[in-house]
Amino acid sequence: MKEKSFDKSIILDALAQSFKKLDPRVQVHNPVMLVVYIGAVFTTLLFILSFAGIRDESAGYTFTISVILWFTCLFANFAEAIAEGRGRAQAQSLRSARKDVKAKKLLSETDVSKYTEVLSNSLKKGDIVYVAAGEQVPMDGEVIDGAASVDESAITGESAPVIRESGGDRSAVTGGTTLVSDWLIIRITAEAGESFLDKMIAMVEGAARKKTPNEIALQILLVTLTIIFLVVTAMLLPFTDFASRQAKRGAPISITNIIALLVCLAPTTIGALLSSIGIAGMSRLNQANVLAMSGRAIEAAGDVDVLLLDKTGTITLGNRQASEFIPVKGVTEEELADAAQLSSIADETAEGRSIVVLAKEKFGIRGRDLSKLQATFIEFTAKTRMSGIDYQKNEIRKGAAEAVKDYVTGKGGRYTEECERIVKEVAKAGGTPLVVAKNGKALGVIYLKDIVKNGVKERFDDLRKMGIKTIMITGDNPMTAAAIAAEAGVDDFLAEATPEAKLTLIRDYQSKGHLVAMTGDGTNDAPALAQADVAVAMNSGTQAAKEAGNMVDLDSNPTKLIDIVRIGKQLLMTRGSLTTFSVANDVAKYFAIIPVLFFSIYPQLSVLNFMGLTSTYSAILSAIIYNALIIIALIPLALRGVKYRELPAGKLLQRNLFIYGLGGIIAPFIAIKVIDILLAFFGFV
Repeated sequence: MKEKSFDKSIILDALAQSFKKLDPRVQVHNPVMLVVYIGAVFTTLLFILSFAGIRDESAGYTFTISVILWFTCLFANFAEAIAEGRGRAQAQSLRSARKDVKAKKLLSETDVSKYTEVLSNSLKKGDIVYVAAGEQVPMDGEVIDGAASVDESAITGESAPVIRESGGDRSAVTGGTTLVSDWLIIRITAEAGESFLDKMIAMVEGAARKKTPNEIALQILLVTLTIIFLVVTAMLLPFTDFASRQAKRGAPISITNIIALLVCLAPTTIGALLSSIGIAGMSRLNQANVLAMSGRAIEAAGDVDVLLLDKTGTITLGNRQASEFIPVKGVTEEELADAAQLSSIADETAEGRSIVVLAKEKFGIRGRDLSKLQATFIEFTAKTRMSGIDYQKNEIRKGAAEAVKDYVTGKGGRYTEECERIVKEVAKAGGTPLVVAKNGKALGVIYLKDIVKNGVKERFDDLRKMGIKTIMITGDNPMTAAAIAAEAGVDDFLAEATPEAKLTLIRDYQSKGHLVAMTGDGTNDAPALAQADVAVAMNSGTQAAKEAGNMVDLDSNPTKLIDIVRIGKQLLMTRGSLTTFSVANDVAKYFAIIPVLFFSIYPQLSVLNFMGLTSTYSAILSAIIYNALIIIALIPLALRGVKYRELPAGKLLQRNLFIYGLGGIIAPFIAIKVIDILLAFFGFV
């Protein structure tokens, strides 16, 4: 899903929505902007009353203030509408993938020839359907029989088909995807209107988005500040009336100016952008093909300080590769390589192919004429834990050390201490040892290495700078786990991990006040996912895992967890930066406007007019024009987010205060002065 923040159609739609959102029933949901809205209504009424001879200020000035306040409301609405419009554009692309298709509902779970054709929207949870190559999966479900290649491009955007099969942790299928080969029997796991795609559409449209606790807390702070400024400005009318009579000069401040002053001093900038920041954060997560079940989950991702990462597929490539042939004494490396390649010719696993390639690269050993060898291949089984080849009265076996040892001793051969030492050294180094034996004699060991992904160590270094601890989860033995953990640069590891061990580990960290994130795809991951603060379930995983998590990754990429944390932190950084800028703006506008307002009563305050503003009217107009324009200027930043940097919290705070705090103080002085000059130049004041 590509970002189209400023597509022409989105902008036009946002403009229309800006006017629709002027409905008081909509405005009431944003208390800060509601004050601006009420101010716009009051100044409009004052302008109308001026024609009846009831004048608070000149009709032209009151009208100008009113128009600017209405534009301020429209700009705030536009910020929210353009964020929502981007979500609607994403939803439209998803909706195009959701079609009512004919589904083959089976009458018997075992007989695919007996079925009735029904529309997908009539399927119920628990129904069994048969889907063949070229047909669309009618509804979310779990594969109970069969294996097939599935095109998920309509959901994930990735064109390469993926394998979905019964059993294991890659059994879930999503409605709207298409089979490109074979067939599947699927048990439906969602009702019509409650499918994964339906949830995704609801989330990106904002229909299911609720304010998060942090957002509510910030809004309470903004409302409190607004109430304080409301009380202060309301007291100015009686105060200036009293002061002018005492000083016998000047006049009370007008209601129009009081309203304009309130709007300038209230935190309208962040009040206008707060909703769009949250919607844009959700949108960025959707663009990463991740569905968050709530905004709270995204915020939690930003506060996470412990990451539990699965070793296979996240830290390592997932496919062990042959990296070295280590022969015992009396055997050359080439002899070992030759025997290892012969035993792997029919091995279609990634490990088997890597052995063939390594032998070819190191010694130029190429494929043989198997028909001349009259070979019989021995397939790997979980029971024997070996595979191999029999040819011309020769027997070659390769497999787990213990299995080959039993095989050799069973043949009356000798399994040397040297071979055992090599096996231990390989395991200690973090590798997987495969022993090769020929005709009852151990020839040596193939060193299979779990390849750590490029750039993973650097990414973990970045996370460490941010104060995030990384923990590798693996089923390997402690020795192997320690070696891979050291190479990858993780802070800690959990070896021989069981569901109970994962759950205990998460609870231990949470009891110490940490926020924990993890990924999972299997039913055995469900308890830990349910316990974690940020739980990312793989879309290809089991239904139990998806129900336990608070996020689902459409791409089923375990490394996505790191990106999710970045998106969460970027959301919090953006909100914090713009809040800092808004509050700093208010402080600057206070010093720019207040002295000018009281010139007529206290001429001595003219020394504080260091900006040299032309008049009271010019100061007020310049301030509220700036107040409206800064909202529009900050919309791209609110949607795009503050640039993410891997820095500790303390340094981020310093940088935030320097750029957005100092910038928020300086910008109003410069902008208000420029607007004041332009107003004077064109004769508006």
